[in-house]
Amino acid sequence: MVQLNYGTSGLTLDIEGVDTTILRPRYLPGLSDEAASFERAVEDPIGSAPLSSLIRPSDRIAVVIPDITRALPSDRLLPWLFKALGHVPPERFTIIIGTGTHRENTPAEIKCMVGEDVASCYRVVNHRAKDPKSLKYAGESPFGYAVSFNREYVEADKRIVLGFIEPHFMAGFSGGYKAVFPGLTNIDAILKYHSAANIGHPGSTWGNLDDNPTLENIRAGASLLPITFCINVALNRKGEITRFFCGNTSAAHVEGCRFVKDTAMVACSRAFPIVVTTNGGYPLDQNLYQAVKGMSAAAQILSEGGLILIAARCNDGFPEHGNFKRFLFKHPDPRTLLEAIHAPGFHLMDQWQVQLLAQILLKGRVGVFSEIADEEIQRAHLTPVHDIAEAMRVELARIGKEAPVAILPEGPQTIPYLKREFGDRQPA
Repeated sequence: MVQLNYGTSGLTLDIEGVDTTILRPRYLPGLSDEAASFERAVEDPIGSAPLSSLIRPSDRIAVVIPDITRALPSDRLLPWLFKALGHVPPERFTIIIGTGTHRENTPAEIKCMVGEDVASCYRVVNHRAKDPKSLKYAGESPFGYAVSFNREYVEADKRIVLGFIEPHFMAGFSGGYKAVFPGLTNIDAILKYHSAANIGHPGSTWGNLDDNPTLENIRAGASLLPITFCINVALNRKGEITRFFCGNTSAAHVEGCRFVKDTAMVACSRAFPIVVTTNGGYPLDQNLYQAVKGMSAAAQILSEGGLILIAARCNDGFPEHGNFKRFLFKHPDPRTLLEAIHAPGFHLMDQWQVQLLAQILLKGRVGVFSEIADEEIQRAHLTPVHDIAEAMRVELARIGKEAPVAILPEGPQTIPYLKREFGDRQPA
């Protein structure tokens, strides 16, 4: 038996008699005293003066956190942050939730994310990428498009960004500048940097910081305004903090990415005809849009024509934001989807996620165990699955019972790559 991350409860998979390779990130225990480690990290930061020396009591401070789809323990980090900046009155802070193109977080979700005490004492706002009144021009990206950010972020005297670092299927890694771009930027800029050319570039992939046009756009856009201080963490499967990376955004993020790459990326000597994966469980597996990440992790080691089986609860179904569902349903097959996306001048919100899904589906098939209705799964060019173990055994009966199966119980928290005879074909 193996336990798959699924929603908040998990899912047990029977693998008796199956030739399985279970791939997990290298487990690291959590820090013995997270609060004390935080204090040391912000007072002895990477490439920066201590946090307390950078902030005056009179400063207006924007504090950026990710939205409900990310597992950052903001409810622990924010009280430590405000304690470290105890010389600043609470009314000088605004906590901005970096929603990017995602839906706004509800009051109940915000209370859960930041903790009741912080929610009651500090101002918390959702970013709105499509609301011009809530945005303010920040400058022109070197890549040729205008960039605006959340008005309160632009008008702040000091800016502190929080995030956690994990491999990312387009930007190489999460964390760092991503908190701001796309977290707090305008919809037009998000569409431009998510262009078909950028997303389709081989450098825009898991774990890659070099020659990655997606990451280059992120860094260029977010750097239009100075970030005063960056607080990034690495987490283990229990949600415990294993390391802090705080200070200068670029320096802290690069150091954090090296650490996470060493723990979360796993070399494989062969491809697999069947890969069982998840989307990491709650909060990342709340909708099908996010579940493309788990599929992409599995696709890195999938044989051509193979089968991905993903367990992702998707209790929110398709996301409320954007055109993901409509665009998938409108076209008859993955190839037609890609043809539409690559048409000259085409720009549509969520096209990047559709593009990645279509690319995966040209390589192999995807079966989805979720709470989404079968008809909608099928219209999204996927196969509904009601029992992961049964679907796996049916495929093994078809291709041979001795065929190897890879299992990623934590989904995109583990990024496998193929190790070839003459070197590694890895996403870095």
